[in-house]
Amino acid sequence: MTRTLDDSVVAFIFARGGSKGVPRKNIREMAGKPLIGWSIEHAKSVSRIKRVLVSTDDPEIASIARSFGAEIPFLRPPELARDESPEWMAWQHALEFLRQESGHLPMAMVSVPTTAPLRCPGDIEKCLDMFEGGSFDIVLTVSEARRNPYFNMVTRSTEGVVSVCIKNGDTPNRRQDTPEIFDVTTVAYVCDPLFVLNRRSIFDGRVGAVVVPADRAIDIDTITDFEVAEFLLRRKLK
Repeated sequence: MTRTLDDSVVAFIFARGGSKGVPRKNIREMAGKPLIGWSIEHAKSVSRIKRVLVSTDDPEIASIARSFGAEIPFLRPPELARDESPEWMAWQHALEFLRQESGHLPMAMVSVPTTAPLRCPGDIEKCLDMFEGGSFDIVLTVSEARRNPYFNMVTRSTEGVVSVCIKNGDTPNRRQDTPEIFDVTTVAYVCDPLFVLNRRSIFDGRVGAVVVPADRAIDIDTITDFEVAEFLLRRKLK
């Protein structure tokens, strides 16, 4: 059954202050503006998204996000902003806030991570289109994987012997003979709020995927990722 989203789509950007791989990543300047600014602008460019909120534990992130037009209705509790804190729990916390604030949940929650500044608003639109089709509890984005566990990814035993990760009958001689494999990206997620509140992880339900090109799906975890993304973003802006 298809969904009618109407005016009930809320976007969240989850941005804690304690990034380790790239210190202060969320407010580090990327091609002329703080990294979080790109995600806020992408979300605000999508007409079906009526509110853009930021969930953060960090007052400086909150201040910068507010300057880009995002709402900061709360500061995330410290226990939901640690290195080991599952972001799923921050999603649940944000949705519970909305339910207490208005007495109801939105038809859809969109997560627009800061770590994918090369996305375009159209990638979010495609996720919303697929979610509106009604077949999935959550829609995420993927890109074609460069490596394939059926062919050129290996594990190593305690004796040092390596073998292909997944054995599927005879070892294939060509990548083209293996199942198609995708990397999950952080470009966008669109989900049913009730699904998030009542389950424990993304893959507990029916998951749909929108394929995005690898050059729009760079996920910033390290300084090298940041530098590559900034180079590509500056080239794109020219």
